[in-house]
Amino acid sequence: MNSIITQRFIKCHDRLREEGRVRSSRQFAMSLDYLPQSLSEILKNRRDVTIELLRKAIEKYKMNPVYVLTGDGPMFMTEEDHKTFRVLTIVTDSKDEERIVHVPVPAQAGYAAEMAGPSFVHDLPSFTLPDYKYKAGTHRSFDVAGDSMEPTLFEGDKVICSYVEPVLWENAIKDNYVYVVVTRGDVLVKRVFNHLKDEKALLLASDNVFYEPYRVFMNDIRELWYVRAKISPFLPSPQNLQNRIHEEMRELRHTVQQQSKQLDLMHSTIEKIFTNNGNNHE
Repeated sequence: MNSIITQRFIKCHDRLREEGRVRSSRQFAMSLDYLPQSLSEILKNRRDVTIELLRKAIEKYKMNPVYVLTGDGPMFMTEEDHKTFRVLTIVTDSKDEERIVHVPVPAQAGYAAEMAGPSFVHDLPSFTLPDYKYKAGTHRSFDVAGDSMEPTLFEGDKVICSYVEPVLWENAIKDNYVYVVVTRGDVLVKRVFNHLKDEKALLLASDNVFYEPYRVFMNDIRELWYVRAKISPFLPSPQNLQNRIHEEMRELRHTVQQQSKQLDLMHSTIEKIFTNNGNNHE
């Protein structure tokens, strides 16, 4: 017996034939660059649909991945939904375990654009981490570019992120947390504020106060990744750390001195008030 996902795939295939959007199962298979004999095996409940076949069917016929995976929603996406949708490509090892794909700065423009297909993603470097939390779900790592997230993140840092499914964006995005937002033209590492319910947009803020917050609308967002950890090549030397402590001590001493002057001034002002009040009573 086929899996429930395969059963939903078959229902979508049957609906396409009923509506005349495909003439035959053979034509359906050929349009997806798939062997008609292999598709016949799926339709006869002798094998399960493959991830690659699902990906192609979603791209070409706008099958709704939410319906295929969960049974919720319509069988097919609207034209508007399909414009903003993109199938996520994963990379696995010989044991069929998912690897973390790394997107370096030179590849980020291509990753954000239409060219980020399976071959593009498979050519990117990938790795694994021993922590169990990186074994469940899909993860990516991205290079941090620029200084907009200093002092939290510096250029050259790498952020490790977990994928946020588009159907969860409205409720799962947490205010003031750091995310990687992949738009139609860029890969952005920002602190995010969720305005999807009211404005269909996210407010992106930088930790570097030099940069002003700005909005990105939902239709322009391709992928969203929650930042879980960072890998940094920068470690302060003992001398630098000592200098930083001395600098902080100097700043603290200066603050105490300023506050002391303000207290002295306040005390002098209060004394003058009491003196004037005493003279007035006389």
